[in-house]
Amino acid sequence: MAVLQQSPYVLYSNGNGDIFEDTSLYAVGRTGWDAVAVPVEDWIALPDGGSLYELPGRRGIGIDVQSGEMRLCEKGWAVAAFIPPAHTGLYLAAYETQPDAPVLPLFCYTAAAWLNDQFYVPAVRIEQDIRQECSGYDDTLIHKGVDTLLQAYPHNRLVKHLAENCCLTYHCPAARNYFIGRWECPVPSSPACNANCIGCISFQPQEESIPSTQDRLTFKPTPEEIVEFTVPHLQAAPYPLVSFGQGCEGEPLLMWETISKAIAEMRRHTPNGSININTNGSKPAAVKALCEAGLNSIRVSTNSARKHIYEPYYRPNNYVFEDIVESLKVVRSYGGWTSINYFVFPGMTDSVEEYEALRKLIKDTGLNMIQWRNFNIDPDWYMGKIGAYETGECIGVKQLMSLIREEFPDLKFGYFNPPIERIKGNYEMDFAH
Repeated sequence: MAVLQQSPYVLYSNGNGDIFEDTSLYAVGRTGWDAVAVPVEDWIALPDGGSLYELPGRRGIGIDVQSGEMRLCEKGWAVAAFIPPAHTGLYLAAYETQPDAPVLPLFCYTAAAWLNDQFYVPAVRIEQDIRQECSGYDDTLIHKGVDTLLQAYPHNRLVKHLAENCCLTYHCPAARNYFIGRWECPVPSSPACNANCIGCISFQPQEESIPSTQDRLTFKPTPEEIVEFTVPHLQAAPYPLVSFGQGCEGEPLLMWETISKAIAEMRRHTPNGSININTNGSKPAAVKALCEAGLNSIRVSTNSARKHIYEPYYRPNNYVFEDIVESLKVVRSYGGWTSINYFVFPGMTDSVEEYEALRKLIKDTGLNMIQWRNFNIDPDWYMGKIGAYETGECIGVKQLMSLIREEFPDLKFGYFNPPIERIKGNYEMDFAH
């Protein structure tokens, strides 16, 4: 797409779901606590599957077209964008929060703008995999798949959970793909967790004003339930991948004995595909046991490569930041694939201090991949909760990516767990088939 010739304009909402542009203000972005001008070349058309939010109790910030000074848009509430998977935002929406403004729900809040009959966002496409493209889902096929698999596994509580909760209620992309018979198969396995993440999407304390975005798994599946539906998927699906650890559960390593038995049994039936765990990496000894059973991929989630930023957000029970680093090292020692699920927060992720810590983490663990994920959280709430009132010098998310890519050319960038075909070398495979 051609680079814009000028900055796009600020958007605002009238509070009734209607969005307008304010052509007296150029849009800006937010990094940390600061509103900043966005380079024109960083704006891209809002990708298919993206959506816009009004931000109640917040006035958007822009640059006055006439004076060049920053000022508020007083015409309505600020507007932000949700950008779909495979894209990483470079700047947050810039606004001033009023004293009585509600805490925002757990979504990402990328800057959004308008020009020439088109919505724009400052973002990059970080992943070519098409597995969660909106255009790739056929509701008729999904519902047919749900009916077929519920009949095939009438007593399997996990298949029922994936069908009724994940697929049909929350429209989880991974669950929808499973019921179409392709790619990554999600396997929630743990109703409990050993972290108390501020932005947990499946459990929020009653005293918090924000709701969980989905309900957590309420039972402990058996190895037999897991094996029953995952083995056929590994045997028949294209680019098959089984992933423990989903948004609708707690920490899967708390169920490591069950998962270990399931993996061993899966591998007795088929060598196909990749077996992955999405985890907080809190139990290196459990990770070792899973590798011995046949686990070959791990994705460890983190908001930071720095202990003093990680622990106030995750609020871990009976583990420390050093454990997640050790878990990555364990998987590499078994020849497995290691990723971090890296929550990108412009103005913190791209700070010089974080950059140096990330470099050290990559070197210390022999990391294979960074999944540059948009952080789903109210920016003001998050920074206040972890006490991040000074973020230090920042270099920009795009520049951070460039520096890391230059120093670590073998490190892969992406958004999803790769199938075994990519892990084994064809990383730039054709995703059209």
